[in-house]
Amino acid sequence: MAQVTVTIDGKAYRMACEEGQEDHLTGLAARFDQYVGHLKSQFGEIGDLRITVMAGIMVMDELSELSRKVANLEAEVEKLNSARAGALEARDHNEQVLVSTLGELTGRLDSLAAKLTGRTSSLN
Repeated sequence: MAQVTVTIDGKAYRMACEEGQEDHLTGLAARFDQYVGHLKSQFGEIGDLRITVMAGIMVMDELSELSRKVANLEAEVEKLNSARAGALEARDHNEQVLVSTLGELTGRLDSLAAKLTGRTSSLN
């Protein structure tokens, strides 16, 4: 386990993390410190615990909003995938109808060509 010292509201906290995650943890702590600093600038010194709880609630509010957006995007992707599947199915059906129709037309043209050829040979 790696050890990292992070600073929040001017206080150092020693924390453990997985190897290679030190920069990530330091970045998270810096972002959280910004929340704490923002709240302190708005409310002044109202107590470390209260500021920390308020900052945590702000972070959770943002996380909740992002989770809602992700869920909406996932639902939209599902709708688009379903519409795509329907469009592919319709395309396949249309191709089958087209092939069938072309087959029928080819048969008719062959029949007409045979009749015309038969008439031409009987005139000679």
